[in-house]
Amino acid sequence: MNRILTLCLFAAIAFCSCNSAATKTADKSTNKDSVTENPIVTAINLLGSYVGQFGDNKITLLITKATTDSVVGRSVVGGNDRPFTGLIKNIDGKYIISAKEPGDDQYDGAFDFTVDPKQPNVISGSWKPNTPTATLKEKTYSLQRREFRYLQDVGDYPQSSKKLLKEEDVENLVKPELEMMRNEIFARHGFCFQKKALRQVFENKDWYIPNTIDIKNDLTDIEKKNIVLIKKYEKYAADYGDDYGR
Repeated sequence: MNRILTLCLFAAIAFCSCNSAATKTADKSTNKDSVTENPIVTAINLLGSYVGQFGDNKITLLITKATTDSVVGRSVVGGNDRPFTGLIKNIDGKYIISAKEPGDDQYDGAFDFTVDPKQPNVISGSWKPNTPTATLKEKTYSLQRREFRYLQDVGDYPQSSKKLLKEEDVENLVKPELEMMRNEIFARHGFCFQKKALRQVFENKDWYIPNTIDIKNDLTDIEKKNIVLIKKYEKYAADYGDDYGR
């Protein structure tokens, strides 16, 4: 009988020891999983738009999706809106991102930039064109986090977005003034201009952020009607020159 009791007691101790070891193993596994999940939280903080100088133009780099090892976004610059995809590496606590545009456009290239969690609102790096030319060369940049917002009160002619214009509001303006009034409507919506002259004008405005190349569905009814009226008087100004307006 004593022998049987001794064997039962030994079996019970062995069973408890196995359970304890399994629990410790499970705890280690849980801790390991929680460590690998932590970078996701930081990576999500990459989401947003970053704006700054990019050679002679202003660029907006939009990061729309980020995981522990990949990134998806768009670049809006020089009248182009191009998607990109890339990979993320965490090196010494910093995020090193390499991303490529599709390559089916002559202006496509590859971005390499760094995000330091200590400065989460800044990304710095370089861009290399797939096909370099005399005018299309590697660029470096340092961009600040800035979110696009549609603002009606900015520009020299904010009334063109705020109220329905009457003929007396535009009939005494010369052609350059009318052109500026009309294009300010587009600029308020973040339209990225293809015309270099217009880019140079608006990219020097603090309020302007290039955000898209298609704003047809963003224009208000007031703005659409004002554009028609302004273009009508632009044509008059072009046709009659100094004999028209003031």
